[in-house]
Amino acid sequence: MSAIGGIVVLTDRWQARRPLVEIVAAAVAGGVRAVLLREKDLPRAERAALAADLRPILAEAGGTLIVAGPDPLDGDAVHLPAAGPYPAPRCRLVGRSCHDEAELLRLTREDYATLSPVFPSRSKPGYGPPLRPDGLASLIRRSPVPVLALGGVETPDRVTACVEAGAAGVAVLGAIMRATDPAEIVASLTSAYVKAVSSKPPESWHGRT
Repeated sequence: MSAIGGIVVLTDRWQARRPLVEIVAAAVAGGVRAVLLREKDLPRAERAALAADLRPILAEAGGTLIVAGPDPLDGDAVHLPAAGPYPAPRCRLVGRSCHDEAELLRLTREDYATLSPVFPSRSKPGYGPPLRPDGLASLIRRSPVPVLALGGVETPDRVTACVEAGAAGVAVLGAIMRATDPAEIVASLTSAYVKAVSSKPPESWHGRT
């Protein structure tokens, strides 16, 4: 299992029904322990201030704020795009977005990768057809690091399918950003994740014994 797993929340203030600080607090109350801060269109100072507001919410629960891009905004966890930079900067936790086998095989010192889109998604357009669980499972078998399933993972059944395909966790954006009650959605998805993990036979994160 990777240093990151379970339900991971990605932020998008343009889709959010409430301020991001409120949504993240509700998600943490529902069981989330990792949040990926996107908002890359913000000036650095504003984005750093937002990170400073979110980080203590996660830290109080033993969680981690991950920042999209190579600049950790005074933290120690980043998530990089498939396009680069390579090699990854040295941080306590480094992830990278991947969409196919070629991108997975470029990974070096990353701790985890996201694979997307697994299902049709309004939040992840433009990355080709959905992988679906079978395609996800095939790529996970080739991945040198644990994988988070991303894209359209908005229901407990889809969380279960991703875990059964070998995902270490799932990354969720729209279902939580648009939720009236983010804590309730997170609790539902987390319950499905825990149940799916507990029902799998003992094995490593990638399905190899």
